[in-house]
Amino acid sequence: MHAPSAQDRLPRRLGVWSAAAVLVGSTIGSGIFRVPSTVAEDVGTVGAMALLWIIGAVVALFGALTIAELAVLFPRSGGIYVFLREAYGPLPAFLFGWTELLVIRPSALGAIAMLFAEYLGEFLPLGTGGVRVVAALAIVTLAAANIRSVSWGAAVQNASTAAKVAALVGLAAVAFVLGDGSRGALAQPISFAPLSWSGFGIALVSVMWAYDGWADLTFIGGEVKDPTRTLPRALLGGTAAIVVIYLVVNAAYLFVLPVAEMAGRPLVAADAARAIFGEAGASVVAAMVMVSAFGALNGATMTGPRILFAMADDGLFFRPIAAVHGRWRTPWAAIALAAALGVGYVSVRSFEQLADAFILGIWPFYALTVLAVFTLRQTRPELERPYRTVGYPWVPIVFLIASVAMLLNALLAEPGSTLFGFGIIALGVPVFYAWRRVRGPTA
Repeated sequence: MHAPSAQDRLPRRLGVWSAAAVLVGSTIGSGIFRVPSTVAEDVGTVGAMALLWIIGAVVALFGALTIAELAVLFPRSGGIYVFLREAYGPLPAFLFGWTELLVIRPSALGAIAMLFAEYLGEFLPLGTGGVRVVAALAIVTLAAANIRSVSWGAAVQNASTAAKVAALVGLAAVAFVLGDGSRGALAQPISFAPLSWSGFGIALVSVMWAYDGWADLTFIGGEVKDPTRTLPRALLGGTAAIVVIYLVVNAAYLFVLPVAEMAGRPLVAADAARAIFGEAGASVVAAMVMVSAFGALNGATMTGPRILFAMADDGLFFRPIAAVHGRWRTPWAAIALAAALGVGYVSVRSFEQLADAFILGIWPFYALTVLAVFTLRQTRPELERPYRTVGYPWVPIVFLIASVAMLLNALLAEPGSTLFGFGIIALGVPVFYAWRRVRGPTA
């Protein structure tokens, strides 16, 4: 086990506000500005749309309530990677790191950076090639800042999170006060029946993309001060804040726009502002989205590379990736590798492809992580647990049921992309054994 050295080599510098800002800033990025349009197109009714966002809220909250127990138990760099290793051994942990390397992190960085660049295109004539160049430059810039200092990254995160939360709450308030509710979806008869239940399930994947980020804080758990107190507060408080913001903002969208206008319009936040202020409002929202996406990109750059760092420190990846900068005390090699992969993905894939790949890649590991709470209580009952999952065992059971249902629906509705994602995970099994054969059984 190399986890102690991994956590000791990265100093604990993040307090509760910075930790919460990492979680909130990582989560509120592109989803709330783009996903409502996809949801409207897939389900077509106000009641079904509201139900989707409420289900997503419950799943995210239950996931945060459960994972907080593991975060306090193992407050180390790598988060889910460490939890899987402690509960099941090196193979599942390696598969998570393998999927993180090939699918999850590059897709997350690429999707968020693409959205940032697309909205910049509202102000500058970028074109398709220009959008990809700007997205790549954003990834490289934030990688450099996070290599320079985790405090620099935290400062960017705190400022961008405060700005985006204030902007979203302000947009919702203005919509309710100044918007014309007579033409919006909430003024029409409300139906809870979706266009199709398979479409409802597919839309749930998109909603969970918007809510995703509640586990990202655990990836940087080895750099959080007083983790026993800080991690549960930041995980639960940050996730609850996101739920409230998302529900209020979606209600604001529906207050000023009919469902038919939301469907198929990816810049739905700009459409809502345009309905209130005209073209000037759309420009303001475009700037909001840029700030939000930039903060989420910074959060993903801060957190995700710590998984590759922990994996390399365990000997399950190339040792140089576990390098810590001698002066700045940051995992510079892991951050640089993640950034390089993100730039590569930006070059070849669209936003929608990147977002779907991310969700289908990471969600099986979320389910395994929540299941690890049951496993560790049985196999390692002697461990001191300063925080225990609220509502155990029903809270994690509900999360697991929702996770399995979502993955099964994705398999039935979109078998090609789902099987491709599962195939990437399965391909890691022979790679793991080949790695152990080359590096030895202690790797």
